[in-house]
Amino acid sequence: MAEIQPFRGVFYQVPERELPRVLAPPYDVIPPAYQAELYDRDPRNVVRAVLNRETGDAAYEGAGRTYRRWLSEGTLAADPEPALYLLEQSFDVSGRTLRRHGLLARFRAEDPEKRVILPHEHTRKAAKEDRYRVLKATRANFSPIFLMFPDPESRFAALAAAVSSYPPALHYTDDGGVAHRLWRIADVEAVRAFAMLLAAPKAYIADGHHRHATALRYRDEVGADGAWTLGYFTPLEAPGLLVLPYHRILSAGPSLEEARDLLQAGPFRVTSVVSAADAARGAEGSKAPYAFALAAPGGGALVAEALPAGPELLNAADPPSLRALDTYFFHKAVMARVLSIPEEAVSYVHSWAEAEEALARGTCRLAALMRGTPVRQIVDVAEAGESMPAKSTFFHPKLPSGLVIHPLVV
Repeated sequence: MAEIQPFRGVFYQVPERELPRVLAPPYDVIPPAYQAELYDRDPRNVVRAVLNRETGDAAYEGAGRTYRRWLSEGTLAADPEPALYLLEQSFDVSGRTLRRHGLLARFRAEDPEKRVILPHEHTRKAAKEDRYRVLKATRANFSPIFLMFPDPESRFAALAAAVSSYPPALHYTDDGGVAHRLWRIADVEAVRAFAMLLAAPKAYIADGHHRHATALRYRDEVGADGAWTLGYFTPLEAPGLLVLPYHRILSAGPSLEEARDLLQAGPFRVTSVVSAADAARGAEGSKAPYAFALAAPGGGALVAEALPAGPELLNAADPPSLRALDTYFFHKAVMARVLSIPEEAVSYVHSWAEAEEALARGTCRLAALMRGTPVRQIVDVAEAGESMPAKSTFFHPKLPSGLVIHPLVV
């Protein structure tokens, strides 16, 4: 894998109780209303650097100016010595408490062709340009690239357990109820142990494809040292590595009754249920190779599970890694061939609450409620050099922006 290094992380110089006031999620999960709330919450909130609300060139100039002012005023300051940083996130899902540990470290971005760091999705030109302009204006990484690596012998968990046996350097709980604890790792032997562990395996990008592409562009502009960027590394086998679904909100297409008839005429087992919540649970619990739920405004829902003939709806020449995906099957087979729903009729929400809201408002024809994509399928797509359909994965919880800021090497 790419080389990792400790670095002098830049931190907010505020009491722990104020961290929720100044930190934010990654830029791409901050809708306009929440952006405004973060702006109003505290004039030091990192949103002013990662998603400045001015327009055009002024947004990037404002981000850079604000970051430099915070440094000069002492709102932000670098650690006195280089370190790695262990982050623990504790969160509740379906009545269970999960914990995910990951290592924050400086690492070298690598071209996908080297097969050292593998992506699984396309990047969009506009988003890459936006992140590049933020990077150039601030010369810092505020949000880590989220990477997964194989660790079948649980060596990372053992190292993390040793570090987390000591009191954390800081802890706080974010707006979503996710508890964060952070440890600094400056001991030479501990740093070496983590570096050696991460030196061998490949890494797979979970989140942050645009930030990784931006790091490569910056490297190409300034030279090899420009490839150093901020990463968060967690094992593929970690029990807290959770992938939630993106649901599809459909503005056109058949009614629920018409969809039921069309699906029943094809290779699907269709079960009618009372509510959208029941449908979502039914799809999530299905063991069928493909499963999804449909719900209509005003009530009524169904669970559709593909029968053995279901894969015949896909092109036999399609890559096996993509054919295995619920999202690929839903777009290529269900929407295109069974329900005749155009792609432009689809919008995406990543939370069940947002899907419920769309149904309650009656602003959609149907809501398609999806299962989460298994991590193994993400790895298979990355290994095959393919790209998933848009909005196929939502890793939860997200990593905070501004918790540990990485100053660029050049």
